[in-house]
Amino acid sequence: MFLSVFDIFKVGVGPSSSHTMGPMVAASRFLDLLRNSPFHAHGLRATLHGSLAFTGVGHATDRATILGLAGFLPDTYDAEKAEATLASIRETHQITPPGLGPLAFDPKTDLVFDYGPNLPGHANGMILRATDAQGDVILEETYYSIGGGFVVTAAEHEAVAGGAGQGRSAVPYPFQSASEMLEMANRSGKSIAQMKQANELEFRSQRDLDQGIARLWEVMNNCITRGMENDGILPGGLKVRRRAKGIHEKLLAERGLNMTAPHTINDWMSVYAMAVNEENAAGGQVVTAPTNGAAGVVPAVIRYWLDHVPGASPARVGEFLLTASAIGGLCKHNASISGAECGCQAEVGSAAAMAAAGLCAVLGGTPEQVENAAEIALEHHLGMTCDPVKGLVQVPCIERNGLGAIKAVSAASLAMRGDGQHLVSLDVCIETMRQTGRDMNEKYKETSLGGLAVNVPNC
Repeated sequence: MFLSVFDIFKVGVGPSSSHTMGPMVAASRFLDLLRNSPFHAHGLRATLHGSLAFTGVGHATDRATILGLAGFLPDTYDAEKAEATLASIRETHQITPPGLGPLAFDPKTDLVFDYGPNLPGHANGMILRATDAQGDVILEETYYSIGGGFVVTAAEHEAVAGGAGQGRSAVPYPFQSASEMLEMANRSGKSIAQMKQANELEFRSQRDLDQGIARLWEVMNNCITRGMENDGILPGGLKVRRRAKGIHEKLLAERGLNMTAPHTINDWMSVYAMAVNEENAAGGQVVTAPTNGAAGVVPAVIRYWLDHVPGASPARVGEFLLTASAIGGLCKHNASISGAECGCQAEVGSAAAMAAAGLCAVLGGTPEQVENAAEIALEHHLGMTCDPVKGLVQVPCIERNGLGAIKAVSAASLAMRGDGQHLVSLDVCIETMRQTGRDMNEKYKETSLGGLAVNVPNC
């Protein structure tokens, strides 16, 4: 199965790719299903299950589902229009999706949080239904939000689980593991980014690829800038203060002072990442990298490289992102990038591996060194739980992205000091992440039923 750079990196809206973007996309898919059905619907209903129920309010899953049913999509999200639409739906108890006309929907009764057992396919499950004038269900579909904004129906999920659709894509370099990736790189003499680009060009022109990657970095960089300009209290009730602006101002004031400690560079990496995740927590526009909860790591490392590393060039950001997306694709294909499935090791851990690989590549690393950098970064996130306080993507998520960026840079640097030969392969590390996620207690997988979420007061 081919995963594009635009699958791993998607422009969307906070605070969560799996809990906000995914449900919005699922609702949009259901509208398409309804438009193509012979039935005349009178109303809509939605039921959220598993992690979507337990942390749904904190992740704005309810809002995202309603807005998705109203026709909104993450990549074209308009915050002002969304608020007006939600207010109208609450007042009129009607949703008017494009091409379908008014449909009955009362947010208080037609959107249900089901805290019972998970649906069988995935921890992030939801069921969408259309009803007739008598309230009888005339169309129903089950969707799973499987991380990073990816959405599958129950049938699609079963097909993948059964092995269907797992054949190699018709691309020049169809690697499905890191070992295959290195073998193809050695045989072809190409870098990981060059192989990834060749695969992308089977589906789009060079111009479209370049423009799409440029937009990804523009959105990422703008998100960093906004995050370092905005202050105040983040929404959700925890009263978490935005800190990126204040830290950035202090760092700027210290520039050029002889007393500045060398480790201050870590604060620059952290502030870039925290800026992104504060914007994400506020519901702003971000890029999944590979998820919203881990959206700060990759852009922070790129910004660090551009602003602080001699010889860095914006012209090579595409090389960074293509390399990173190759590693992210391996994590998703062979394990998971979903916190609800494998904990935060799958989100920030995967993001750190991607960022380390991208940085190593633009620093001149060989494919073997790039693979080593990704492995080092991921290995030292293994076992990390996802336990957001009050179900919000704030604590510990915001700071965790800063530390993920620092680990990524350290991993790339260590890899560059070696020749790429190492004991633990990236494939072994990814498989270990999968097994660890499988064995991890459900309360540590984005349910807010364990860890910090139960030991930190929610007010």
